[in-house]
Amino acid sequence: MKRYSFFFLLIFILIPLHGVLASPWDDMTQLANSIRRTSFPNKTFSIVKFGARENNSSIKNTNAINAAIVACNKKGGGIVLVPKGSFLTGPITLLSNVNLHLVEGAVLRFSTDPSEYLPTVITRWEGSDCMNYHPLIYAHKANNIAITGQGKIDGQASEENWWAWKKESNAGYQQGVATPNMIGRLRLIKMNEDNVPVVQREMGAGNYLRPQLINFMECNTVLIDSVKLRNSPFWVIHPLLSNDVIVSNVNIQSLGPNGDGCDPESCKNVLIQGCTFNEGDDCIAIKSGRNNDGRRWNIPSENIIVRDCQMKAGHGGVSVGSEISGGYRNLYVDHCVMSSPDLGNIIRLKSNTCRGGLIENVFVRDVKVGQCQEAVLKIDLQYDPSEPAQRGFIPMVRNVNLENVSCKKSTYGVSVDGLEDASRVSSIHLKNCDFRGVTSNGNDIKGATDVTFDNVRINNTIISNEQISTIYSPLQKGN
Repeated sequence: MKRYSFFFLLIFILIPLHGVLASPWDDMTQLANSIRRTSFPNKTFSIVKFGARENNSSIKNTNAINAAIVACNKKGGGIVLVPKGSFLTGPITLLSNVNLHLVEGAVLRFSTDPSEYLPTVITRWEGSDCMNYHPLIYAHKANNIAITGQGKIDGQASEENWWAWKKESNAGYQQGVATPNMIGRLRLIKMNEDNVPVVQREMGAGNYLRPQLINFMECNTVLIDSVKLRNSPFWVIHPLLSNDVIVSNVNIQSLGPNGDGCDPESCKNVLIQGCTFNEGDDCIAIKSGRNNDGRRWNIPSENIIVRDCQMKAGHGGVSVGSEISGGYRNLYVDHCVMSSPDLGNIIRLKSNTCRGGLIENVFVRDVKVGQCQEAVLKIDLQYDPSEPAQRGFIPMVRNVNLENVSCKKSTYGVSVDGLEDASRVSSIHLKNCDFRGVTSNGNDIKGATDVTFDNVRINNTIISNEQISTIYSPLQKGN
């Protein structure tokens, strides 16, 4: 009897101990393996057989490509093949069980005529639900879909067409600048504030809200693999309200305004791996809706892995926010390389008292940074202080962990712009990090609690916890 008592006692000791010792990186591996993979029948539908013609600037292949997709879908799915050559097209709608495959040497060039992207479709623009221009490649409520191959998808956006709607010399948003897209942007923010029904939020012609290159809304089991993505009018890859999404080995370059690389929004179980980003805005920005729309859906983004990626230019390497009203939890950033004189921050968490949201459980390890402009870790709860929206929705950031992160040049190691209630930013832990070439006093931490450093060096000097300032400092509107 005593032996059985000892056995059960051992079990009661070991079970909780296992929970304590479990690593978040073990959770990451388990999560990556659990994401559902796409699978397609071995049937091929070449766009050429549906009338597509290459290398002709006057022939649009929109109808031929979409006809191939419809035929593939109706026959149970398979591969819609884009062969070698350059094909001009308008908007494409992807359907369930279809893999749009571009062979090496294939190029899809998208028209820059806005009228071709009408009528509008349901989507989100900067976190607000609306009826806007048809994204260049779009899917709604589709399952088991993919874009694959070694080919190129070129939105052909430039300062002579889509990007001119922003009319800025840099890629960042400037508060109060009277640009064409401010017309629609401010209208949409007000519709969000006034809870206008989404079907009445028509944001097409005359509102200047540019479409995404790829937007998959309410889709499940998604793959984007190996393609080259160039020159999007707006965000490049925008999975929205979608689950089980894999973006792998994709090379993205879009240096125009708001040129985010990949923005999972209100998505669950996302793997972004082996990708290269060179962007006009955040390389990766995780979102969950803006203000009333984000709170109405109340669907957080969660369980997102970013590993083995390279980030060049961009406002942030991996960002969470700023449209994060639905919240976010469980981010893993593993073995990435980030460096550019045009890269703002490495890990960037941002919100304000209009957007609110809880951001928690951020794990970062083995990230090598050549240089960035501002900080390795930037937490900003005073982002866009002049936003014209109702306030009183207090954001929170907690449980942020960086380990084995090195940087050769930056202004700060850690920068925090918190709130008067310093508990709204808490449990920030850095371990075995080495930040060199830091041009400021080291860190700038205001409005935070439980910030700890364990073997963290700044300019080859060990930083103790006592050297951290946590005094709140409100930003001025317009800063």
